[in-house]
Amino acid sequence: MNRTYLHHILSALLLTASVFTGHARGIIFSGSPDNDLYRLLKSENFDVKLCPDASSAIVNAEKGDGVIISASDYPQKSVELSEQLLKDAASKGLRVYAEYVSSYPGVEISDTAFIGTIERGVVASDFFGSSLKPMSLFGINDCHIFPAKIKKPVLGFARLAGFDTATFGLTDTEVYPLLWRDGNNMIAQSCLTNFVTARQGPLDAWQSIWTGLLRWLCRDNSLTIDEWPADPRPSFDADTQITSADRRRAVEKGARWIGNARLLLHPSWRDTLYKYQGDGVAPWGPSVNEDFILGNGSCGVLEGHGSSIDFNGKQNYRYWLRADVQGEVAFLMASAARATGIKEFSDISENILDYLFYSGDFIRGSKKDPESDSYGLIGWAQTHDYVYYNDDNARCMLGAIGASSLMDNQRWNKFIVDNIMANFSLCNSNGFLPDRFEEPQLAEKGRVYYAESDLVLPHPHFESWMWACYLWLYDKTGYTPLLEKARRAIAVTMDAYPDKWQWTNGIQQERARMILPLAWLVRVDDTPLHRQWLDMVVGKLLENQDECGAIREELGDDSLGMFGKATSNRDYGVREAPLISRNGDPVADMLYTCNFAFFALNEAYHATGEYKDAVTKLGDFLVKIQAQSTAHPDIDGAWMRAFDYRRWDYWASNADHGWGAWSTLSGWIQSWIVSTLALVDENKSFWETTANIGVEKEMDNALHRLKLKN
Repeated sequence: MNRTYLHHILSALLLTASVFTGHARGIIFSGSPDNDLYRLLKSENFDVKLCPDASSAIVNAEKGDGVIISASDYPQKSVELSEQLLKDAASKGLRVYAEYVSSYPGVEISDTAFIGTIERGVVASDFFGSSLKPMSLFGINDCHIFPAKIKKPVLGFARLAGFDTATFGLTDTEVYPLLWRDGNNMIAQSCLTNFVTARQGPLDAWQSIWTGLLRWLCRDNSLTIDEWPADPRPSFDADTQITSADRRRAVEKGARWIGNARLLLHPSWRDTLYKYQGDGVAPWGPSVNEDFILGNGSCGVLEGHGSSIDFNGKQNYRYWLRADVQGEVAFLMASAARATGIKEFSDISENILDYLFYSGDFIRGSKKDPESDSYGLIGWAQTHDYVYYNDDNARCMLGAIGASSLMDNQRWNKFIVDNIMANFSLCNSNGFLPDRFEEPQLAEKGRVYYAESDLVLPHPHFESWMWACYLWLYDKTGYTPLLEKARRAIAVTMDAYPDKWQWTNGIQQERARMILPLAWLVRVDDTPLHRQWLDMVVGKLLENQDECGAIREELGDDSLGMFGKATSNRDYGVREAPLISRNGDPVADMLYTCNFAFFALNEAYHATGEYKDAVTKLGDFLVKIQAQSTAHPDIDGAWMRAFDYRRWDYWASNADHGWGAWSTLSGWIQSWIVSTLALVDENKSFWETTANIGVEKEMDNALHRLKLKN
């Protein structure tokens, strides 16, 4: 072999290498400099060249380059790939990724985009290897997708049940091709490059998607990305040591979120509330306008965010005024005022309580008539003041009690006592009320019907916190029937544990709700049996407490579940549902379990001197996962409902209709977390903090009205 021939061979090999590896980090990008993927590539020091359109990107590309054609005007304008453009790309040996494609030679694509609501992405091939296996699920919010006829997609988009894997495969659902490959062209039928803006998750899945695609584009299987952007993010890493200062900052930030999210209604935009609230059946609307004037609590506080996120990363809002939320948020703001010394917070708390008890239309009509059987009750919501949940009444009253005590302002005591005694007079001898009853039923059947019923409902979510109210009021008044009814109800419920307990979205939330009355029963009637009951429920709950402090969700017996897991793909997202698909999924729930468990465990610790480690671990976990966001001020400082503590990311099954993984709630979630953090930082309990409230006069009046013996 002569030297000239050898030189030609080596030159050819080098040319081949340059085509396929010499530009391993060279990418031609068609789109906007504000595109999430482009910004990531620049921050990771890729050799990336920006072009204004697809044609110029192909013209400027060198042989073997990777070309990304992003959807700059998504979702208003799609990308069309002409036959000539693809021929030009092929002639240079380019690998091309193009997205939101509505036209591709030889492929039948609908000219109308389908807009996803509850659907999710699914891995439909082995393209991503072990990093993202087939049937893995990922989120793609507000997905606008052009349906295409593709036999073997790389990624699909469909309504699919499961936590992070499609439990039922791709059966019983329509699967839209989301990403597919044609030789050196990788085509997305929607936009995938906006993964930060649209808040796509979980983060590790999207890392795998884009690492895989970039490796393919650059022909470099060793390519890595060091820093992946995400907003919002948890406030701290999992291994951070939380200090008292961190807790106080979390309390202040949690209180400021109420304002940052513009949840305090102002009269100037009451019409917007009414527009979206409607009759209260589906009170969903867009994000509250950032220009709206912030209220001061005197017109009430909205519930928070729904779980739907649009392509700009904004969440829908729940435009609804509920009574329980008012009492709970009043407690939150008073707790924050005590912890921070910020008077504005206590002013808001006072205004909210005045709205709740006087001007908010939660107590009107028969509920204000001392001769009525519904006197003293509080309506569920402004639009549903005729509906009663004794659990909602209980949380509303506990919030009002806490706020009153912290502000040393007891002018709402009459309403508090009247409400607790109204529920007491209606519940039967075993201490139970229906989970829901309505004014027309009560007016027709009368108080005696409910008081003399034989109902037994071992369902702590609906029943148990009103028993805690009875025990609290007994301690302040010595009225023995309150203790007797609460003790009897607790005994009946504990006799039914665990095989007959009914559950709502999971069995863990029932345990979490039962701890409070058990702890306060020990306070007023400390017996070995009562401590045994408390330890039994706490012990079972804490079997699922992870080392990081999170309490893992758990499903109970299917036959006793009110809202069990989805039983098919078709069943996903159409009703209330748990965050998990099976026991063992590493998900904590801040709407139903961790929030109430945190408050109750702190009460149990102060009642017995036990469980302190569990309280500390859970509190530290909650401080760490509080959302921080620069792009979304309305999320900064909130706790979203779901957290995957292994991923350390906001992720779970989003099946719960309206209240899925990314929902927030000013009452149920935010209130009990913020208020308990403040209690923990002071090393105090609610029981001790509210010991200063005197209600003897109000109790005498209530007993006289109800014709009960003093």
